[in-house]
Amino acid sequence: MSNIKLYTIGFTKKNAQSFFSTLRKAGVVKIFDIRLSNISQLAGFTKRDDLIFFLKELCNCEYHHIPNFAPTKEILDAYKKKKIDWNEYVRRFSALIKDRKIENIISLEDLNNSCFLCSEPTPDQCHRRLVAEYLKEKLGNIEIEHL
Repeated sequence: MSNIKLYTIGFTKKNAQSFFSTLRKAGVVKIFDIRLSNISQLAGFTKRDDLIFFLKELCNCEYHHIPNFAPTKEILDAYKKKKIDWNEYVRRFSALIKDRKIENIISLEDLNNSCFLCSEPTPDQCHRRLVAEYLKEKLGNIEIEHL
């Protein structure tokens, strides 16, 4: 069996044209929104209801929100307010997704040509990378590409 292709993308510092064109060119068929909140006014074109419409119309793409793949408000706030550093964030978030057994929430088949969405512009210090790498470790057979 060939590798499952899993993408990740952040919307910050991207305009709508760039964002949706990137998804379309990659052949993404499903977006898994792994943000804690998907209704913030700050999300612009990626606010839940708008995003569902745009994904369907522009990319023929499904949308699913999976908040269990997001950090808790406490972990996120501690990091944003610089009460913990990136290494501590990784430690706490990794323990959280392990405790949640997120590998049981989604199937390998569901991941194929899908994309994890969050806000960070790059995957370096973003939970979407941590989730993708965790699932690859647990489920195997996943090729990750950050868009």
